[in-house]
Amino acid sequence: MKLSSMLLKQVKNKVYNLSGLNIVKGTVMTKYDLKQIKSNYQRDGYISGLELLNHEEAVAHRQRLESAEQDFGNIHYKPKIHTLLTSPLELATMPSVLDIVEQMIGPDILLYNSTYIIKEPNTSSHVSWHQDLTYWGLSHDDQVTLWLALSPATEESGCMRMIPGSHKNGVYKHEATQDETNVLLQGQTVQGIDESKAVMCTLNTGEASFHHGWTLHASMPNNSNDRRIGLNVQYLAPHIRQTKHNLDTAMLVRGEDKYNHFGIDIPAESDLNPIAIKRQAELEARYIEIAGQA
Repeated sequence: MKLSSMLLKQVKNKVYNLSGLNIVKGTVMTKYDLKQIKSNYQRDGYISGLELLNHEEAVAHRQRLESAEQDFGNIHYKPKIHTLLTSPLELATMPSVLDIVEQMIGPDILLYNSTYIIKEPNTSSHVSWHQDLTYWGLSHDDQVTLWLALSPATEESGCMRMIPGSHKNGVYKHEATQDETNVLLQGQTVQGIDESKAVMCTLNTGEASFHHGWTLHASMPNNSNDRRIGLNVQYLAPHIRQTKHNLDTAMLVRGEDKYNHFGIDIPAESDLNPIAIKRQAELEARYIEIAGQA
């Protein structure tokens, strides 16, 4: 793979220099017990309701997203959005977030993907019961997903539902479905879920959940009058590799990468840089190639 001159500025096995960014500190460290978070996560396969931003901070990040939408167009489900916009990069690399992720996958952390999942008001878009890792082609399951609410995620607006402990059961059988209202690329669905075991993960603006890649989860349509906006971020331990091909990319955000299984994503230094737009389009095509096949 040919690396650009900008990419070559990254020192091998070092965290990409984020010192020039306005990283939001967050409030988690003063409010939550990281050991308890780890214990609950290991037991249930998810943890929910963690305040990462106050309301004003979250609203400011929503405004930055919606400003970008005015200039760029639809940003829903665009992968690797942290290579295109500075706001998701700042949020995904907050020290408070990485402190939590470290409890779940260890001190060496790759930022693998980020995307906004947006349900417009009073629409039928939904997400069927599924496990994230089923279609990603990753060799191991040392992976965790952050879901950060930039607007209220309520039962009415279609918040996520989780099946506690389902991450311990391994891979469930998924069926590809033809459902245009299903957000997932293949409409992949696990049938026969006992819905009585599902837990509603409601989030206030600025709150977040974290879930394991094998945790069964789903969400219903947004029947509210506001957009349901969530920033979805995946983190990996560096020993994980892509099994479908050798072109996948990630970005080291904490610790050390002794394996170098991934090419290197270039973080956004400004919003909607023309070079970054072209590069993100290439990354999106590759993501669809990976996630769009079993």
